[in-house]
Amino acid sequence: MPHPNPAATFFASPLARAAAGLLRRVDRVAPRAGTDLALRLFLTPLPTKLAARRRAVPAGWRVERLPFENGSDLALWRLAAAAEGAPRVLLVHGWGGDAQQLLPLGEQLAAAGYEPLLLDLPAHGRAGGWRSNLVQWTRALFAVSSRHGPWAGVVGHSLGARALAHALARGLPAERAALIAAAPPPRQFLGWFAHAIGLAEGGLAERMARRIEAREGVAMQRFEPDWLAQHLHQPTLLVHDRGDRTAPLAGSEALARALPDARLLCTEGLGHRRLLDNDAVQAAVLAHLGATPAPRARTQSAKAAASSGRDSQ
Repeated sequence: MPHPNPAATFFASPLARAAAGLLRRVDRVAPRAGTDLALRLFLTPLPTKLAARRRAVPAGWRVERLPFENGSDLALWRLAAAAEGAPRVLLVHGWGGDAQQLLPLGEQLAAAGYEPLLLDLPAHGRAGGWRSNLVQWTRALFAVSSRHGPWAGVVGHSLGARALAHALARGLPAERAALIAAAPPPRQFLGWFAHAIGLAEGGLAERMARRIEAREGVAMQRFEPDWLAQHLHQPTLLVHDRGDRTAPLAGSEALARALPDARLLCTEGLGHRRLLDNDAVQAAVLAHLGATPAPRARTQSAKAAASSGRDSQ
């Protein structure tokens, strides 16, 4: 049975369906304008970052601003009392997410003797901008690394994991990597997007891909497993849930087969986002980075999480 289209979940609301209908009508009579409109929709994170900005900064953490492109900035979350000289670990979220999703893992890393740095990527969380793309995210990773790297480890979730893989392949300075629920390559998701809005025929996905490549100067092929395998040599832990409906397991399986030093850990019942809060997943990430997890008052196995019946995708 084919896997459900992950992009379809973004067009379930009446407003999203109305936007898709408008896009179909525009593309039918003016493909160039249709491509422009599709890119604006595709590159705008949904939901927006407003909810993340309303959440208070937890005690013990501070947010720093890093100048970035076109007058915008990035937001970097750091512990106010980080140990001086502690090895640093960079943590990045996925599309539609924000740095605060990684706070539990960041606190575990701090307890194990690391200094965690959590990045709000462009157009997300407390960072500037309202639209972004995977190539710009890669530039953001190099921007923060030029100031705060090199890294003892890097941890990415979803599209942040795909951005990290590409950045590592291009020389991002890090010793080890953990990629959690890695998103599929962008060309594949463009195809899902076009199908979800009812434009699988007509070449919309290819037009969007060509436009992004021309604008950003990076070929989509450089996010595919076969290209990454030639350039990414860090020991890499891949963690993915078998029932992930947002980023299917096949993406991490392809990376695990291709990368020269990779291990895939599969979970059950955690979906796409609850992986980040799971004790067993956090312990696996810390062990991969070389840390000993600090004792915790509560433990939670992946199996126990599955029995709760909740699946926050």
